[in-house]
Amino acid sequence: MSIQWQILGQPGSDNAVFLTVDSGQAVDHFLFDCGEGCLTSLRPSQIQAITHLAFSHFHMDHVSGFDTFFRHNYNRPDTPVNVWGPTGAIGLMHHRFQSFSWNLHRDQPGEWIVRETEGTTVEGARLLTREAFATAHSLPSVPMTGRALVTAPRFTLEAFLLPHGSIPSVAFRVIEAERRNISPEALQYSSHKPGPWLQALTEESISDEERISVDGTDHSIADLRAEFVITSPGESLAYLTDFRVEPESETREALCEWLKGTNTVISECQYHHRDRALAIRNGHMTSREVGQLASDAQVGSLVLQHLSRRYSPTDWAAMLRETKLSFPRAAFPPDWQSSIPES
Repeated sequence: MSIQWQILGQPGSDNAVFLTVDSGQAVDHFLFDCGEGCLTSLRPSQIQAITHLAFSHFHMDHVSGFDTFFRHNYNRPDTPVNVWGPTGAIGLMHHRFQSFSWNLHRDQPGEWIVRETEGTTVEGARLLTREAFATAHSLPSVPMTGRALVTAPRFTLEAFLLPHGSIPSVAFRVIEAERRNISPEALQYSSHKPGPWLQALTEESISDEERISVDGTDHSIADLRAEFVITSPGESLAYLTDFRVEPESETREALCEWLKGTNTVISECQYHHRDRALAIRNGHMTSREVGQLASDAQVGSLVLQHLSRRYSPTDWAAMLRETKLSFPRAAFPPDWQSSIPES
């Protein structure tokens, strides 16, 4: 398995995150936010493969590119589009769907499942292209287990509601399922010959209760896995944007605990620390505060994005240096290096 990610958009412009979870047997694609122009770097096939669109909040710089996404996916067959967001997402998306004229929609495929959360439960609604999105069909309310929005065979999607001024901004985290790999050492000292049976041991769709023939002898999948399979934690990535948590606050402590051990954190970096008063007023973090948060949460790496255009590229480089004082493993996305002077 592996998690691959790409920051969409340029420094100082709207940004989004395109994320792929590849289990080796299936691929899941996520899009976190959808700002103006963010989808231009993706191929149509990539946009049409996104099954989970997660909005942190609905300020226009995080949703202005949605019409492009909708145009590619409004009548997508076979696979529903899952939309996630804070409370109010269902109503906002319903209005957005109905902001177009529909007279050629009959018999068109297209299913959208919109879900919203206030942090403890998930409300949902199903909207259909063939109905011109006239009705939001309510789905049963589902209590969250911890911070998990959904737990699927290949991943878990979690949510943490953060304050952004007077509204919430949802931080998301994707965690891969545990990885299953064949132990070379166990195979080396085994009397069994390598063969297709080894692949069956790592297939997530095959349960422990099943049996399989190895060298003409019937074996339990559970027994073979116990002997040959090494299980290790999957990778994890968190996306945080447009939020402010104060030092020593309960929210910050809970956020650090939630993020602890996350491999990659992608975070906003809106303000230089010299402008902390402005950051507080507008509900954002400063470069120094983001670095200290990553350090206290003991994450693997920190990627800075969603930079304010009030600053110059030289200022952005200085902000990265400031972040690195608290967290040396901070960096900008690799393809931004040519736009920002060496730090």
